[in-house]
Amino acid sequence: MCGIVGYIGHRQAYPVIIKGLERLEYRGYDSAGVALFDKGEISLSKTKGKVADLKRISEANSNTQGMCGIGHTRWATHGIPDDLNAHPHFSNSGNLVIVHNGIIENYDAIKKALIGRGYTFHSETDTEVLINLIEDVKKNEQVKLGKAVQIALQQVVGAYAIAVFDKSKPDEIIVAKLGSPLAIGVGEEEFFIASDASPFIEYTNNAIYLEDEQMAIVRLGRDIKVRQIENDALVTPYVQELEMSLEQIEKGGYDHFMLKEIHEQPEVIKDTYRGRMIVNEGIVKMASIDDHLEKFLNANRIIIVACGTSWHAGLVAEYIFEDLARVPVEVEYASEFRYRNPIITSKDVVIAISQSGETADTLAAIKLAKENGAFVYGVCNVVGSSIARETNSGAYTHAGPEIGVASTKAFTTQITVLALIALKLASEKGTVSKSELHQKLAELESMPRKIEEALKVDDHVKYISSIYKDAANFLYLGRGYNFPVALEGALKLKEISYIHAEGYPAAEMKHGPIALIDEQMPVVVIATKKGHYEKIISNIQEIKSRSGKIIAIVTEGDEDVRALADHVIEVPETSEALSPLVNTIPLQLLSYHIAVMRGCNVDQPRNLAKSVTVE
Repeated sequence: MCGIVGYIGHRQAYPVIIKGLERLEYRGYDSAGVALFDKGEISLSKTKGKVADLKRISEANSNTQGMCGIGHTRWATHGIPDDLNAHPHFSNSGNLVIVHNGIIENYDAIKKALIGRGYTFHSETDTEVLINLIEDVKKNEQVKLGKAVQIALQQVVGAYAIAVFDKSKPDEIIVAKLGSPLAIGVGEEEFFIASDASPFIEYTNNAIYLEDEQMAIVRLGRDIKVRQIENDALVTPYVQELEMSLEQIEKGGYDHFMLKEIHEQPEVIKDTYRGRMIVNEGIVKMASIDDHLEKFLNANRIIIVACGTSWHAGLVAEYIFEDLARVPVEVEYASEFRYRNPIITSKDVVIAISQSGETADTLAAIKLAKENGAFVYGVCNVVGSSIARETNSGAYTHAGPEIGVASTKAFTTQITVLALIALKLASEKGTVSKSELHQKLAELESMPRKIEEALKVDDHVKYISSIYKDAANFLYLGRGYNFPVALEGALKLKEISYIHAEGYPAAEMKHGPIALIDEQMPVVVIATKKGHYEKIISNIQEIKSRSGKIIAIVTEGDEDVRALADHVIEVPETSEALSPLVNTIPLQLLSYHIAVMRGCNVDQPRNLAKSVTVE
């Protein structure tokens, strides 16, 4: 869960690396560092804190020269966030330097063996162990750096993306990956290395994405050599043309990436369904489903595996699939699924959902499902990501880069893709009529306009936020399709404002949470006029009779809930199945404004990282 940036070429490396690290801070931001090669020596700057702190230290010490370098922004696993544990790390000789994303699970045994051979360690990290193992192999086997990296990696257990260089070979960087993403940008007489393409998008549109258990020798004046780590076989690298633009990864006049991404939802939902449905003909066109239609139609059940916000999208999809396509669905936390010896057969379809496409637990769940013969379908946002490569088929969400750590547009675009799949299957199975299919597709096509309307409540939500910004606890309630939306609303508030919040099925409130309700407890109730409306009103009355403060999400023109609630936030009327797309908007805005008013770092909340590539 760290960000790696490297550069080798004809320009100064420091500006490229620092700007790249700033773009990758969503991957981790408790410490940062940069190592640069210049005039035969490696200069190192690293510190606890953010990339801004690293910039001050580097520039104060004039450690900014050199046309080759590697940098890192960290989310701590082994060792507390401090200057010593920050990357990059040197080998004992000082000749080799490394940055690393991932976890070396057997580092302790390797460390003990290296200590027995005279090596000393200055940090608590598994990364320092790895660079000294590479040095030990290089010295004892008398091999070049690339070969030493290959031999060393055959001895480690775990996950890694690494970039290594040797000060005796200033025109070369060795990179390798297993489980953690790594891209190589190919420019004119220059190369870029990064955890994703955002650090080098303004320099080149050409990228190579390493596959698991591959390494590459990146050398100036030579073609990139990619090899399989296990058997040394040469691999012809595929150079992919990037679709990302610089504009997509900049704030575009918004105060925060999260706010920008909330407001991008009308457009990215349109991008996600564009070309995948013909509304006036009642057709859903998804080649990734059409090519494997029998797998879906003959499935005994669909199992959805995901984590965090993606899991909430999966819960919404469970309602949609079962309601429209009449197929049994189970939604699993990927982190639990992989360890509980689940029953999986060749008659199951597993849908894996991940914004980044790199979520470690979800990738492990995919591997388990494939080993048991299931057909695995991926839904992710990042082109070329591990999940896109590991699944049998899949669909991209076209949300564009999501920089804010608290996911927003990924959630709504995931629901959009999953709704399209459900409608496709429902159409093929005949579980919805032609007229109902037309109506659902027309409703989906109207979502961007309805979300634009929902975004107009921003000022009103900001006012409500000012009233409750100092609350210690929140309760979020929803029923049916909107129970997962309640979970997602509570998660957003927890993530970025650090206020304790719980999402609950409204009917379950009486089975425990009602004991928490008093005049100090804000309760957010999703009470739109679709599905269980009368029941929700009863729940609101139960809250009101116990002096709870009610913030209600209601359909435009609703007067019944308005008479009971302390605050109402109106959204456009929407069919029940697609209402989560609209109802989540005010909840995203509520969490955003409360966090800003509390002085929290909205885009980089404490202890979190965007791409969870470790367990």
